[in-house]
Amino acid sequence: MKAALATAYGSPDVIRIAEVPTPSPKNNEVLIRIHASAVNAADWRLRRANPWFVRLIFGLFKPRRAILGVVFAGEVVQTGDAVTQYTTGDRLFGWTSVMKLGGHAEYIALPEKGAFARMPERMSFTDAAAIPFGFGTAMAFLRKAKVGPGQQVLVYGASGAVGSAALQLAKHLGADVTGVCSTRNVNLVRSLGAVGVLDYTKDDLLAHRDRYDVVFETVGKLPFKDCLSLVKPGGTVILGSELPAQMLARQFAPKGNKKVKVVGGTVGESGADISQLAALWERNAIRPVIDRVLPLERIQEAHTLAESGRKVGNVVVTM
Repeated sequence: MKAALATAYGSPDVIRIAEVPTPSPKNNEVLIRIHASAVNAADWRLRRANPWFVRLIFGLFKPRRAILGVVFAGEVVQTGDAVTQYTTGDRLFGWTSVMKLGGHAEYIALPEKGAFARMPERMSFTDAAAIPFGFGTAMAFLRKAKVGPGQQVLVYGASGAVGSAALQLAKHLGADVTGVCSTRNVNLVRSLGAVGVLDYTKDDLLAHRDRYDVVFETVGKLPFKDCLSLVKPGGTVILGSELPAQMLARQFAPKGNKKVKVVGGTVGESGADISQLAALWERNAIRPVIDRVLPLERIQEAHTLAESGRKVGNVVVTM
């Protein structure tokens, strides 16, 4: 099978397309023909070993798992003898798992109890590939923050994969959402349901001090002190782009006289969440934002765009 391999840490140039053996499913696994995946922040950070302690988990000098890709959308082509939940021809989408990776290839073998679910009948593989990372991440953090009806929520980075998902999910939960983005994405963010849009290139965000019940920082560009200024006393700051070690530091960072809850850390990959997202998609409550769709052969370009910070929503790759 064809796969995109990153056998060293570095720039997108370290990725190459190669033929590798097609996996065989174990007794409790399904073999999935992947039709589409996506290149997300997790992928380019693992490829670059950013932050450095990625190496302690994924390989000190080079990646232990050369095939990146934490999400997939595809079709079951073979099942292990013990599999009862799925059958050949089932269309599935979800997480490969951050530890297993392997989504940027033509096939993958996954345990049937994995963090994925059946695709709705009308859902395309490209849409399906664009949902798990952004919406799955946003759903987990919004749940931690207990976002609900009537709350004022600010989403910083509202045109990105996680930000565009967070905006839609918070709206679905009954919150009034203000999105922060650049000038070129104002109309997009408004079309996703934002009640207000702030253009960070023109508007003074700090003129909105103490206004929001929840501030969701999705891209790691708004200083923590500014998040604290924007959130109400007793409110919640979600640091969606922060890693556990950074989150620990934030928990003890000075917060002045404000009592503020700080939410972040890891996201638990869940098949139940993917099923819920499938149901929301069927009800037209959510839609993934896709910047562009590229073939696997242009995976370097996909990584470059994802890492640039200039993409809108998701970068999908097709096999």
